[in-house]
Amino acid sequence: MRIYDIIKKKRDGFALSKEEIEFFIKGYIDGSIHDYQASALCMAIFFRGMNEKETADLTLAMAHSGDTVDLSRFGELTVDKHSTGGVGDKTTLIVAPIVASLGCVIAKMSGRGLGHTGGTVDKLESIEGFNTELSNEEFFQQVEKIGIAVIGQTGNLTPADKKLYALRDVTATVDNLSLIASSIMSKKLAAGSHTIVLDVKYGSGAFMKTPEAAKELAEAMVKIGNSCGRKTAAVITNMDIPLGANIGNALEVKEAIEVLKGNGADDLREVCLTLATQIVSLSKNIPENEARALTEDALYSGKAFLKFKEWIETQGGNPKMIENPELLPSPAFSREVKAPADGYVEKIDTEAVGIASVILGAGRKTKEDSIDMSAGIIISKKTGDNIKAGDTLATLYTSTENTLDSAEEKFLSALSFCENPPEISPLIYEVLK
Repeated sequence: MRIYDIIKKKRDGFALSKEEIEFFIKGYIDGSIHDYQASALCMAIFFRGMNEKETADLTLAMAHSGDTVDLSRFGELTVDKHSTGGVGDKTTLIVAPIVASLGCVIAKMSGRGLGHTGGTVDKLESIEGFNTELSNEEFFQQVEKIGIAVIGQTGNLTPADKKLYALRDVTATVDNLSLIASSIMSKKLAAGSHTIVLDVKYGSGAFMKTPEAAKELAEAMVKIGNSCGRKTAAVITNMDIPLGANIGNALEVKEAIEVLKGNGADDLREVCLTLATQIVSLSKNIPENEARALTEDALYSGKAFLKFKEWIETQGGNPKMIENPELLPSPAFSREVKAPADGYVEKIDTEAVGIASVILGAGRKTKEDSIDMSAGIIISKKTGDNIKAGDTLATLYTSTENTLDSAEEKFLSALSFCENPPEISPLIYEVLK
């Protein structure tokens, strides 16, 4: 078998066999297939596409290219939740303790933020003492003990995806449905959970800009998961508007605590309950209405908040910060952003809002950048809200005063205004299984 023939076959529009895909992934990992050959194949895939079987075969080949996590000791109640990225998306902090309080098992690896999207690991590390670098033994012992642990991505998980994504990123071949779906799902399959629920975002703050594009990606990922023996669902959600009110690591932990106490933003709470309902319904094999009743009870009875406290304390976090969120990192400087005129908020460019938070120090421009855990934005007015000139649109927070001017300018550039109430897209577009 030769990589030349595989490239030519895909260039000419033919489907690749499982053996050819495995040959490519193995060769690319061991170095016998070079970057220029892998680039050529990625470009051929970009233009010719892959069918469902090819996409599933590529996903499995990448999932098995390195270590895999064996969660079989925990039975069939192991669950995982993945978001395709967004602004103000702190759903894992809420969904994980809800479902863990109901007997689901969360043994999860999460990423750090880069660019305008935040990372769950960064948010958790804003809690003093929280340890995201548990050893394998510590990780499994904690899951065994309390049913939940979330750590940073470690070990040699899906090295083929890491290497291939870096290549796609510099060869203009990222934006292909099969390559995106297989990249995401290879990590989910390698992580070992029996049930996978995907939060697929669409809108100005998401990778997929339209609900139709998000649905196409969601369908591809659900098919991969189901064909690989995992119970899989996708919830397509709106990221044309930041989720909740708080953006930034400690600020998002504070908002998550508010929701877990039964308060907080309606949109954030509804997305979390919808995701949790799908997880509980699939993993326990019960009807959605029954699962919804269980998740609401876990939230409003305080069971989920107690599980959150137990999780944070067990993993080294300071429990006093959960009981009193004002102890979380606080900024030295703040500024209110005022409305320029009367009217309504017509649109928010959510990506630009995320960039404003990065300017303040809440995110990274490169992987090596450090984060100001106290930095971020609290949004007071969102799409559709009526405003008067001088109303506070948002409050900016930072430990570096000289970032405030440019962050305010960026934030204001993200908003457009109108005289009449605008149309607002639905928060949840569709649920796919």
